[in-house]
Amino acid sequence: MAIDPKLLTELAERRARAKAGGGEDKLEARRKKGVMTARDRLDALFNQGTFVEWGMHARHDCHNFGMENKELACDGVISGVGTVDGRVVAAFSQDFTVSGGSLGAVHAQKIASLMEHALKIGCPVVGINDSGGARIQEGDHSLAGYSKVFYHNVLLSGVLPQIAIIAGPCAGGAAYSPALMDFIIMVKGSANMFICGPEVIQAVTGQKCTMGDIGSTHVHATVSGNIHFVADNDAHAMQIARKLLSYLPSNNVLDPPHHPVAQLDLTPDPGMNELVPATPKDPFNILHVIQRLVDDGDYLEVQRDWARNIVICFARIQGMVVGIIANQPAVKAGTLDIDASDKAARFIRFCNVFNIPIVNLVDVPGFLPGVQQERGGIIRHGAKMLFAYASATVPKVTVILRKAYGGAYIAMCNKEMGADYVYAWPTAEIAVMGAEGAVRILFRREIAAAADPKAKEAELVAEYRRKFCTPYEAAEKVMITDVIEPAETRAAVAAALRHSLTKRETRPPKKHGTIPL
Repeated sequence: MAIDPKLLTELAERRARAKAGGGEDKLEARRKKGVMTARDRLDALFNQGTFVEWGMHARHDCHNFGMENKELACDGVISGVGTVDGRVVAAFSQDFTVSGGSLGAVHAQKIASLMEHALKIGCPVVGINDSGGARIQEGDHSLAGYSKVFYHNVLLSGVLPQIAIIAGPCAGGAAYSPALMDFIIMVKGSANMFICGPEVIQAVTGQKCTMGDIGSTHVHATVSGNIHFVADNDAHAMQIARKLLSYLPSNNVLDPPHHPVAQLDLTPDPGMNELVPATPKDPFNILHVIQRLVDDGDYLEVQRDWARNIVICFARIQGMVVGIIANQPAVKAGTLDIDASDKAARFIRFCNVFNIPIVNLVDVPGFLPGVQQERGGIIRHGAKMLFAYASATVPKVTVILRKAYGGAYIAMCNKEMGADYVYAWPTAEIAVMGAEGAVRILFRREIAAAADPKAKEAELVAEYRRKFCTPYEAAEKVMITDVIEPAETRAAVAAALRHSLTKRETRPPKKHGTIPL
């Protein structure tokens, strides 16, 4: 018996209403402003025609205050699974045209159910946030809904990669779901994120501020460090998400998507020899080293504009996915401070949990001195890097370019902290502190008594550097793997990575360590 045409008509009408969101006029108004709709964003994220929607016919509780007869298309969030470059990804996209994208019980259940499914099939989750916050009409049901989402964020953490895209408002408690995810991409101009808005801050504290001061993309990218990538628009945000996913495994039991070359290229790169200045104190841009080290000079820098004295990025070296952590001598002389320590430690732990080898490029004169750093807890923050490296079991390759002084060198992963390979350039200086400081402490009387103190100090510094700071001193004690010419760096690192891909290391059984948060 043929199906009743009325049933097909009803199905088509329901689908049409769901896809219309808050109405065609609202959807078109967004597009005219250059802002994608919730469905446009998913279309840009996924390979064409692969998205399978979940919960299109979801409906809020009709007995909530003031909403008895109001239909909310998809309950304000579109969710489902599709493929990105052929790999399955789960995603949800909040629809601001439907009740401001507000979160209620069913809205939250759709997100939580999607996360549960992602956990079962082992795929990444992308959340596109564009919401005015909790649905006031649903009262504490909205709070319970946020709790459910947060719980699932934590449940997935370390099992599946989670990427948040802030494409519109993300206010109050809603900001904590992105904060619990691995990476946050924020769209410049159209997005904001905050716990308390300017009006609340002024009412409670008397302080006047603007949204730009507390919730803008710029402040989160440069001051708070809350976000990892800045997108120029919605389309750019989806491009960043796709590129980020290209470096990540689908889950924590898989290796990242390596594409190792059939035969390692061990050809020297003479251009690397020209990058580092001969004078140890002269700054240089570590990005120039990274560009020559990685395939096609292509890398994805994370948190580019925050804690710029350290660089973290994803790249490939002869086809193998790596996370790179590098001191940046061009900013604060490459010293480690509170923010740099936090930035690096979190990245190390992410790479470790998702089986991504780590390459460290070291040129660090020490931890940043200062009263503000000491009172701000540099001891606690610096310890995060020590904890992260020591607990990481992925392959770790360290290359010492120039300065490797004191505790900061340890914090950049020396051999005793678990590095599998440690290479040093001939320009490397490995010591408890710089030659100048050591000489002033050890030979202050001889310098003071000299006929020409400045000349005596310079003589002692040169002698100290030659005897105690060269990489050969460490090599003789087997503290480093080898001293290499800069031109050999790409070949040496590639070989070390290839030899380490089968690395397996177990630790004592425990729930987890107590990282100094």
